[in-house]
Amino acid sequence: MPKPKVAFYWCASCGGCEEAIIDLNEDLLTVAGAVDIIFWPCAMDFKYSDVHALADKEIDICFINGAIQTSEHLEMAELLRRKSKILISFGACSQLGGIPGLANFWNREAIFRSSYLDKCPSVDNPDGVVPQTSSQVPEGELTLPAFHNTVKSTDQVVDIDYYLPGCSPAPHLTLAAVMALLGGEVPPKGTVLAPNKALCDTCPRADTKPEKLMLEDVKRISLHAADPEKCLLAQGFICMGPVTRTGCSADGEGRCIAANMPCRGCYGPPSEVKDVGAKMISALASIVGLENEETMSEADVQKLMNTAVDPAGLFYRFSLAKSMLRRKQPDTQTKE
Repeated sequence: MPKPKVAFYWCASCGGCEEAIIDLNEDLLTVAGAVDIIFWPCAMDFKYSDVHALADKEIDICFINGAIQTSEHLEMAELLRRKSKILISFGACSQLGGIPGLANFWNREAIFRSSYLDKCPSVDNPDGVVPQTSSQVPEGELTLPAFHNTVKSTDQVVDIDYYLPGCSPAPHLTLAAVMALLGGEVPPKGTVLAPNKALCDTCPRADTKPEKLMLEDVKRISLHAADPEKCLLAQGFICMGPVTRTGCSADGEGRCIAANMPCRGCYGPPSEVKDVGAKMISALASIVGLENEETMSEADVQKLMNTAVDPAGLFYRFSLAKSMLRRKQPDTQTKE
């Protein structure tokens, strides 16, 4: 019996999800022995023509990571959807837009201007050249993918069967998902292949969180030392555990929490949370200055809010592209 055919592809992301496959360590040999990897351009010499040559639905399982930010990403997502029986959105950028999705606070023109024109310290560009989709040179025509005005998650452009969350997905979840799918244990379409609980529900520090939580200021982990035994939110650090799905560590503690760092929210929301940023802001609004709210002046409130640096980027760090906001302003330049 032929082995199941598996593919991996990388769109707009840092490459950490590709490293997550390698992080399977010796279990990678188990996976490699059970499947036939027919497309993985990050690790092996494959060409796009190899995918075009496949019959539709010839790929049994395809893992696609990264957000959709260029015409090349869109083209490959559509192609891999057509060629794959099961398409898995792999990692936070693919599932939610991730860090690349923060570009939606601006637009293509502003991004090009700040990167190439506005005295960027790392760019020497006296002629004001910006990337073009087509340029003529003596040797012929050079082309680049079109840079879209709006970053999207994969399921905003193609149909997705399952989601493996995280920045990057934990090896134990990746291995469990692969082996379950290969074994025919197919969950309902659209399932997020991680526990449907908030990280706070499994955090070993939960018992240290007071019944009535009250924040008098917001601390930054880079400027203050956190007690490794106490709830980080109770200490004044913005921890996204209340609105983030658990599963990043096998014991439920959380990889960042284990390192005494607040949860960043990369595993996305449990099913009952519809908008990560809005839910977290709502939660904080109910506890910030709770005991003194009747005597707090407008200046006091503003001073307290100013202690939260870049709140939009903080609360929507991974989820802006899939939030109710989607982007800062209406897309008036292009429909891309």
